[in-house]
Amino acid sequence: MFRKSVLSVVLGIFVASCLMVLQGRVLLAQNGATVVNDVNHDQSAPLGEMSASAVQDGGEPRMIPLRHRMHKARQGQIDPVVQSSAGPLVSATPASAFGGVGANGSAPPDSNGAVGATQYVEWVNSEFAVYDKATGALVYGPVAGNTLWSGFGGPCQDTNDGDPIAQYDKAANRWVMTQLGNVSFGPPFYSCVAVSTTSDATGSYYRYAFSFNDLNDYTKLSVWPDGYYLSANMFHKLTGGSFSFAGPQACALNRAAMLAGRTATMQCVQLTNFYYSLLPSDLDGSTPPPAGSPNYYVSLDSNSLNLWKFHVDWTTPGNSTLTGPTNMPVAAFNEGCNGGVCIPQGGTTQQLDSLGDRLMYRLAYRNLGSRESLVVNHSVTAGSVVGLRWYEIRSPGGTPTVYQQGTFAPSDGNYRWMGSIAMDQSGDVALGYNVSGSNMHPAIRYTG
Repeated sequence: MFRKSVLSVVLGIFVASCLMVLQGRVLLAQNGATVVNDVNHDQSAPLGEMSASAVQDGGEPRMIPLRHRMHKARQGQIDPVVQSSAGPLVSATPASAFGGVGANGSAPPDSNGAVGATQYVEWVNSEFAVYDKATGALVYGPVAGNTLWSGFGGPCQDTNDGDPIAQYDKAANRWVMTQLGNVSFGPPFYSCVAVSTTSDATGSYYRYAFSFNDLNDYTKLSVWPDGYYLSANMFHKLTGGSFSFAGPQACALNRAAMLAGRTATMQCVQLTNFYYSLLPSDLDGSTPPPAGSPNYYVSLDSNSLNLWKFHVDWTTPGNSTLTGPTNMPVAAFNEGCNGGVCIPQGGTTQQLDSLGDRLMYRLAYRNLGSRESLVVNHSVTAGSVVGLRWYEIRSPGGTPTVYQQGTFAPSDGNYRWMGSIAMDQSGDVALGYNVSGSNMHPAIRYTG
């Protein structure tokens, strides 16, 4: 029963012009980006005054296809960086814990959230809610995701197609929300974006719709000083309704325009289907990257990571560049569940998807003054179970290198997967993740 899923939310402190061959990869600086204009934008009424869209409750589960790229299995490799025992327990306690939004008939739930100045927003595929950060009290919702676009018109209002991201732009004190539109009826397919006018998630929003000829699946959003950055796996819809993978796409949204509610554009660069599932760097902390820094995109490759640098020019889009990839070797690994389904859970033979074919959101960036770091993770095979491979990448703006890495897989017979990682102002790293096994129900844990 998908409807009865409940989360316990834990709040915490968290691609021409120049060619060269670099570490076995072609390093390409692609000049110019495709400009995507918004097809509609407006300013909404306060969220509490808008008509809430109906939320599906009960009945048949709403299945949202999880689209994988077809790939060949690699031969078994020994993971040389497995941590098979947990470290000593420390006296860390959650700052706040409270019941969250249920999956409400949607699978997968795509649960995510963001912490603002005084509120926490959680979005679980088809619906979202706003909570008081200090007390955990429910402030607004849960309501259907497309409530944000009530009165906006078009597919962003009329469809509620998930793949949502809730973000908080800490430098501007604004909420940034996005989800897909028109997935079942496209092309065109839509990216629906809403930017709050204040720090209050229940207030009014500047709302935008951008359209694409291909399905912009598995969209991920990040905050950067010169733009909001998106990644998506693009799928071309074929005659008969099936989809073929076209490659990943990197897009920058005009943050300055969107914060002011003006007409806004995206600049997008499409990669070939040799690559898959990029993540854009997301700024943590109060220290911005050096002036003029590009946004960084990272993807998973065979025993390596690929890194691109996206420089956007909002005045002259022809000067925008996506340069890369730089290929960074890492310790050998096999994708968790060979990138597919194998995670057991107690009380049923139904197994869960590892999402082991891609990096897990977010690609967290922090400028510590003396260095810049990116941290990211993915799921790997660890003996007979699945564990979490994590990395710290240093000097992304210069010559990026994998400074440290490890696989967290304590030998207790349980599977750990779908992590999310971040670094604090002291350079310490925390990793939240899912855990499940044949003798336990799926749960949430964290380590550091």
